[in-house]
Amino acid sequence: MSSDKSYLVLRLEGPLQSWGFDSQYNRRNTGLMPTKSAVVGMCCAALGYTRGGSEEERFLEKFMHVRMTAIAKPCKGVNKELPIRRLQDYHTVKNTKTAEGKNKDCHITHRQYLTDSSFGVVLEGDSSLLKQVADALDNPVWGIWLGRKTCIPTAPVLAGLRSDRNAALQLLIGEKPLESFTRQEDVESFADGRDSLPDMPVSFASERRLFSPRRVNTWQAGEKA
Repeated sequence: MSSDKSYLVLRLEGPLQSWGFDSQYNRRNTGLMPTKSAVVGMCCAALGYTRGGSEEERFLEKFMHVRMTAIAKPCKGVNKELPIRRLQDYHTVKNTKTAEGKNKDCHITHRQYLTDSSFGVVLEGDSSLLKQVADALDNPVWGIWLGRKTCIPTAPVLAGLRSDRNAALQLLIGEKPLESFTRQEDVESFADGRDSLPDMPVSFASERRLFSPRRVNTWQAGEKA
């Protein structure tokens, strides 16, 4: 690609998805749109980067400059669109460690998932970086999940790499106008956004997971930007 900027298109489809951005301790909630931390995590897994390693650190620094657009795509059942619902799982984990280092027989968590949801994601950024990610998603080193390991994609995540934004959007929504879909977009400056989400990863290291705020705008279907 001759341009310095490209658009990487991802297809996020599966019976269960979970996009946590405010999960705390034994309550693991899900948002209604894919988080940037989960998308970046998929990219790191596809590339085979070790949590907290130097390769991951350099990659996350570069990814800070990648803009993300997430689009909610209605799932069709028999003669109708399927409503998206939250599913809550009463989850138990055996033989865990407490903060004091003691054994705990059973730890209870409540974990949320989205059912019958489908999303498209467009990543806008440096061509060489996104080409590297596209190649990795086409032949990932490690498994790719839709937020959690129980959320397995039912379609190839990689939809394509394009040099034009409109061409990238066509891979997801065809000729339909973007305004007809619920979508969430990164903004360039704080003043341009409506909401802040704590889901821009700085480090995925298990002992020091760290995230910075991401400023976004969210529009409902039929609402113009």
